[in-house]
Amino acid sequence: MNSSKPPQIPASSNNTAPCKHPRVRIVAREEDAEFVECIECGEVFEASEFKDMNIEENKLSSEF
Repeated sequence: MNSSKPPQIPASSNNTAPCKHPRVRIVAREEDAEFVECIECGEVFEASEFKDMNIEENKLSSEF
């Protein structure tokens, strides 16, 4: 018998609002780069991208 489980759908692919990455942790460092992982959705990205996301979000919220 095949007792394999159905594939799990990652939390980030559901139809809810996109994750704003409220909690991240450092997962890797290179010479010029630091990579972080969102604890909520599991997305991994460069720390500088995370800072840019916060800047853009603040800019958008101040325009309204």
